Amino acid sequence: MSTTETINLLSKGMDARDDEAIARLLVDGQTSAITAVASAVPALVAAAQAAVALLSSGNGRIIYVGAGSSGLIAALDGMELAGTFGWPETRTLFILANGHVLEPGLPGGAEDDGERGRAEMVLHDPSPADVVIAVAASGRTPFTLAATAAAREAGALTVGLANNATAPLLARVDVPVLIGTGPEVISGSTRMGAGTAQKAALGILSTMIMTRLGRIHDGLMVDLRIDNDKLRRRATGIVMHIAGCDEAAAVAALAAAGDHVKSAVLVARGATPEQARRLLTAAADNLRSALALLEA
Repeated sequence: MSTTETINLLSKGMDARDDEAIARLLVDGQTSAITAVASAVPALVAAAQAAVALLSSGNGRIIYVGAGSSGLIAALDGMELAGTFGWPETRTLFILANGHVLEPGLPGGAEDDGERGRAEMVLHDPSPADVVIAVAASGRTPFTLAATAAAREAGALTVGLANNATAPLLARVDVPVLIGTGPEVISGSTRMGAGTAQKAALGILSTMIMTRLGRIHDGLMVDLRIDNDKLRRRATGIVMHIAGCDEAAAVAALAAAGDHVKSAVLVARGATPEQARRLLTAAADNLRSALALLEA
């Protein structure tokens, strides 16, 4: 039996306890889930390094695969890559057992359809330039296993996240990531502990990848997409902080650079927009390297 399906002895009599005791039991379960992610750090580092080696070429996609809660959590991570890191939307793909339309409830039958999982992956023509991130709490979901197998056969890098040590998924991917969250407070309810750990692990993995691809500078989102007032204020603050200029100069630099934050930093430091673009090209789009070239 999967450990996420094992009865948690700490939950005995849970429904007969007072509200605070129930809440504390649930909080303890969430805390344990986050703690479990720490043991996965070496595997997450290996996954990030392998992914960056492929994605830095400028062609590969990040393909998230999953079913049920795991699929939704994976999709959430991928949906935020464009706005946060400026990652091209054309280079993110979701292959989900329950489809892309969100409605209340998650019909369970879709995750058992391995043939459809394979067909969905094949339809999107995976290649050796792609990185597939497959997520399944049990690590046994037929849809996820079949889709991942098809991707691996096509030469794509496959990363598997599962919450059970004996998960078949972990044995069938290039980089296995075990997040051993153990028995759920509510047996089998992987939207709780396992889901929390998956969310954390995916966020860590994708952020590491984007950092190594030069999309983060000193903890700042230098490739963010400016499409609302909040993000314009954030972008202005980023330019001010890195370039050491006032607000008016930052606003002017962003306007001159076409709202491209990295270019705007260089413009605020004295470069022309054309020079900024050339410097970033020479520095492989890494702002730190481009600033060093400008200062030189």
